[in-house]
Parts: sequence; structure tokens; C-alpha cells
Amino acid sequence: MTGPVNVGLLMFIAHRAMEQRVLDAIAAAGYDDVTVAQARILQRIAPDGSRLTDLAEQAQITKQSAAFLVDQLEKAGYVERVPDPSDARARLIRFAERGLEAIPVAAAVAAQVEEEWGRHLGAQKMRQLRAALTLLREITDPYA
Repeated sequence: MTGPVNVGLLMFIAHRAMEQRVLDAIAAAGYDDVTVAQARILQRIAPDGSRLTDLAEQAQITKQSAAFLVDQLEKAGYVERVPDPSDARARLIRFAERGLEAIPVAAAVAAQVEEEWGRHLGAQKMRQLRAALTLLREITDPYA
């Protein structure tokens, strides 16, 4: 590759680094059966649960792929399917006990990575980065 790396790739590289740190930490804490693909589904589950079709759309995978990943996560005890109170025919995917236990581990590592990045960039640049990405989210994240 010649020339400067585009901003999208730079953001992806940083995201991938944080994602791997989180996966390594949850594995070390005993949650060693979560794959990258499964983690990308877990990241998208809303606090009150999410429909499978919404998870698939947000993860940009087929409904069949999302169903396969959710099946795996359900068997491992990370998620459960429950009736959707707004539609008796639908089901919601929400965190089960094991998934809820892993969340604080993942959140702590994400905070640690942000702190490290802040030390590397300096407080002002880290604030600017967060502010810029938050503004960019307004035009890039249809699920915000």
C-alpha cells in the first residue's frame, strides 16, 4: 500500500486492537468460548433485548448467520430468547446470566484501552477524538 492510509482503515485498525484486547481479557476471565463473530452480535444487543433481524442488520450479516451465532451463544449460556412484549409472535434476544457476568470484564478492558490511548494522545487530543467520532456517528450510525 502506498500513500496515506484512509481514515476508515485507521479507525478499523484501532477498533480491531480494542476488540482483541477485550476478547483476550474475557477469555482470561473464563469466557474463552466467544468468537469475534459472536462478540460482534453481543455488542449489538440492546439493554431490553433485540430482535434477531435487527442484530443481523446491524452486524451486516444474513439472518441465517445471525441465527447460527445466537444459537451458539444461547447454548453457551450468554443469551436467551424471550417473548417480545410488543409482539407475541416475535422473540427477543437478551443477555442471560453468563453474558451479564462477562459485560463488566469487557467494559473494564475497554475503559483501560481508552485510558492508554488517552495517555498516548494526550487528554486534549483524546477529547477531540471522542468529540469528532461522536459527531461523525450522527451521519454514519443509523442505529444510534
